[in-house]
Amino acid sequence: MSENIIWTVEGKIKKEQRADYQALMNEMVTEVQKEAGTINYEWTIAQDGETVHVYERYLNAEEAVKHLSTWAKFAERYLGLTQVTKFVVFSNLTPELKEAVAGLNPVYMAPIGGFAK
Repeated sequence: MSENIIWTVEGKIKKEQRADYQALMNEMVTEVQKEAGTINYEWTIAQDGETVHVYERYLNAEEAVKHLSTWAKFAERYLGLTQVTKFVVFSNLTPELKEAVAGLNPVYMAPIGGFAK
């Protein structure tokens, strides 16, 4: 199995916060793009204009932990604009990383097969 760490964040943009959400997303994408160990960081929005989904993939647990330092800079603003409805982890996490994301009430999906290239 791959050492990559993969998770998704789903939520709803709070009422009349779309422009602020878009501005924050642009800031966050610019900052996260500097992280060498971030492989994917992709934001999408549903046709309703408020349901959002962020796909994140990191080289390994160490790089995911590094990303959480970046997240800490933006967390309060993001959570002020977004109601997070689901945080799903698709990887086996180290104890340190599991503890670090525990506050997001993750759903853990254990890898059972497949491959990553």
